[in-house]
Amino acid sequence: MDALAPSPVTAPLAAARPLTVRMATPRGFCAGVDRAIQIVERAIEKFGAPVYVRHEIVHNRHVVDRLKGLGAVFVKELDECPDDRPVVFSAHGVPKSVPATARARDLLFLDATCPLVSKVHVEAERHHAQGKHIILIGHAGHPEVVGTLGQLPDGAISLVETVEDAMAFQRPGDQPLAYATQTTLSLDDTSEIVGVLKSRFPELPDPHKEDICYATTNRQEAVKQLADGSDLVLVVGSKNSSNSVRLVEVALRAGARDARLIDDASQIDWSWFEGVNTVGVTAGASAPEPLVQAVVSAMQARFAVTLADDPGEPETVTFKLPRALTT
Repeated sequence: MDALAPSPVTAPLAAARPLTVRMATPRGFCAGVDRAIQIVERAIEKFGAPVYVRHEIVHNRHVVDRLKGLGAVFVKELDECPDDRPVVFSAHGVPKSVPATARARDLLFLDATCPLVSKVHVEAERHHAQGKHIILIGHAGHPEVVGTLGQLPDGAISLVETVEDAMAFQRPGDQPLAYATQTTLSLDDTSEIVGVLKSRFPELPDPHKEDICYATTNRQEAVKQLADGSDLVLVVGSKNSSNSVRLVEVALRAGARDARLIDDASQIDWSWFEGVNTVGVTAGASAPEPLVQAVVSAMQARFAVTLADDPGEPETVTFKLPRALTT
């Protein structure tokens, strides 16, 4: 090859059209996800493989596959776990019956429930002890919702998913009411549902502290900023990740012309980039940063990319690991 001729790698870049890529701050792992993953990793280090995990530790395929490679075995229920191996409960929380069953079998179990989910459980129990009926705003079937419903006897909590559900909800008898929310919901959608409930039940008290977690709030605010001026927003995250799905919805609502949820760079459809000059990139709270960087690299291989970090407050929250893993 002529020494002066452009290499196959540099030639396409020389002719590539410009593309501005804006990176959301914050994005990716939150403290609860980081803690949950560490619990599985430390358990494998301390007790050896296999370590069993009830349900996906967090909702991300790449995280789950990596932990499988280290020796984690993911199961749906405790009856799939042997008596002589540790079991980890996922970050989404579990019904009270699950640790009760584990204790009855004398299993070594480690609870990776996010402390902010545990806060919702504690509030629900407090309301129940005060004789209140609880309205839970969330998505039916989501593990976090299943776990919260399972903290109290059947009938103590009513699930409300939509504004229509809020309009149709009937108070059981003359019971006082309280409400709680899934931690990964859209702030705007939840506010609308709460508004309907409060218009019908003006005495409905707010939680002591907002149930939607800081990480969900921060990522949604960041993606609103990202969407303003972005032709396309890419959200890195898995389809079963509630907070990741919400980021796509928030981006579209905030003015992005298009927004897509992708597990990784392999899922990018380059036809999305037709007529696109500015792309925003963010990641759900359970998506690892290397996946985000791989998406950026894929765009750099096709376009003359100018990278820009959106301003935002870095997160400094951390949660302690269970004592069984630190002593």
